[in-house]
Amino acid sequence: MAAPSEFDALAGRPRIPRRSGVIVPHQANGWQRLFARLIWLSVCALSATVRVRITDQAGYLSGASATPVIFAVWHNRLALVLSLYARLVQRRQPGRRMAALVSASKDGALLARVLELFQVEPVRGSSSRRGPQALRELVTWGGNGCDLAITPDGPRGPRYSVQEGIVALAQLTGRPILPVAYDLNWKLQLRSWDRFQIPLPFARCHVCTGRLIHVPREASAVEREQLRRQLEDALREITRD
Repeated sequence: MAAPSEFDALAGRPRIPRRSGVIVPHQANGWQRLFARLIWLSVCALSATVRVRITDQAGYLSGASATPVIFAVWHNRLALVLSLYARLVQRRQPGRRMAALVSASKDGALLARVLELFQVEPVRGSSSRRGPQALRELVTWGGNGCDLAITPDGPRGPRYSVQEGIVALAQLTGRPILPVAYDLNWKLQLRSWDRFQIPLPFARCHVCTGRLIHVPREASAVEREQLRRQLEDALREITRD
């Protein structure tokens, strides 16, 4: 997702970029839709066996605050994010909804379908493809009362490096950013760029949150960079590999 180009340097306020052509994201084909359902069933079955413990510095998950936020979660922790949201947030507040940023690529089409099965609205885009359109859509979903979710080091990395788009989104929406991570005592770790983590049955999952990070509407470029680094430090502090 893009960020500095979405800000009016003269006014010092975020602005929604003008359209420069519509890019249609890839849609899931028949095989991807079938595979997505298998993934959904597997995650649901697996997550039912996972034991969860919470360390909630923000005081957000333990009380299931009604305030919508922007969840910031590392790309390699995606496996359990949707089931944890249902378990820790939606179970206490059944009316809560979430929209999440997903790549507009062919691979992103598969993940988008998985999100839909979890009743999460996929917003398709990244820093390299359909970024401005995705930013607009996320702002719209946020205005409709949805929680928002971004993997700030995705979709290409580097791993554990926060990109600037999430700070731009927080400034546009006025939503606080909630850093979230979890560690697993029993897992598989892929040899992908992000070292993606796959939980194994009956694993213990320790979910950690950092303190909420607020981005002022009038934040300057220097302040946004400071907040980006603050978020990166907060996520790394609660990340245990």
